[in-house]
Amino acid sequence: MSTKILIVDDSAYTRQLLRNIIEQEPRLEVVGVAVDGVDAMAKTLRLKPDIITLDFEMPGMDGFSFLRWLMHERPTPVIMVSSYNDTKTVFKALELGAVDFIAKPTKRASLELRAIEKDLIQKLSGIKHIRLDKLSRNLELLDKEESVASPSSRGQKKIELVAIGSSTGGPAALQIILTRLPGNFPAAVVISQHMPRGFTAPLAERLNKLSPLSIREAKDMDTIEPGTVLICPGGSHMGIDKKGSRHIVYLKEGTLEDKYTPSVDYMMSSASRAFGSLAMGVILTGMGNDGKSGMVDIKNKGGYTIAEAEETAVVFGMPAEAIKTGAVESILPISDIPAAIARVVNVPVTREKK
Repeated sequence: MSTKILIVDDSAYTRQLLRNIIEQEPRLEVVGVAVDGVDAMAKTLRLKPDIITLDFEMPGMDGFSFLRWLMHERPTPVIMVSSYNDTKTVFKALELGAVDFIAKPTKRASLELRAIEKDLIQKLSGIKHIRLDKLSRNLELLDKEESVASPSSRGQKKIELVAIGSSTGGPAALQIILTRLPGNFPAAVVISQHMPRGFTAPLAERLNKLSPLSIREAKDMDTIEPGTVLICPGGSHMGIDKKGSRHIVYLKEGTLEDKYTPSVDYMMSSASRAFGSLAMGVILTGMGNDGKSGMVDIKNKGGYTIAEAEETAVVFGMPAEAIKTGAVESILPISDIPAAIARVVNVPVTREKK
């Protein structure tokens, strides 16, 4: 049975381009197109699509108004289509219930367009695994101010680096974790979140404002430091190496042949080599199996491993694949992961605002 898709966009060029991309995949079917929010409401009720691709800058009823209506009246997975110069739209839409996004196609033939094609097909093909009820519950957690629990001696070990991998549903999951870790967190954190080029710097800036930790997009040869969070730039892979007495990150350009960009496996495997038993791997919500071999590498070097539990993972693909290997020590709902990280790292809990 094919997956039914409704395209909502006021640009005739974008509507036709998305249709051409989608119809290359036999399991996907475009059942209709809509030019604005009002048109989308009528066609959603009549066509009952499985997934909606949604532009936000439209005349009449915009994408935000439609998304609010949709999540109340007929909850349906939404992939937003957003331009590189409007990243604030992405995070607002994710908080309203959109499950993922792609970069808006431009009118020039380029490698960028080929990357968008690949990204769109991957997301539309895997979206059937989305759990909107779990997404909704996780979004509710974003508004709650909570500190991690006081550490206990149980499960403590020396950890100097926490490597976190995430994909679909990841921005909310990352926010839940990073806003609950204290400002005196004694380990460094590195993150690979599946996200296109141009969107990870705004993600880092946004999380930096919300978290007591120092969070920024990684640059090549950045030094890894306690209490600092480095997010891999979209379109690149992030590795970790030791240079004398310090550890640094290095960036490697992604290619269209790469299955996942940024690669969680690449980051975690290099973390296991550079930090050995002093590394922790945390795998969160996402499609596919990225992070599976990286978590095994961290476990084999004596590090600690945590996977998000099925009860909260918006997409259980990545955690499930890691769990199947037997390399995961703790399987926890997202709300419990910050406390588990703090307990294992043995951080004194004095949550500090910047």
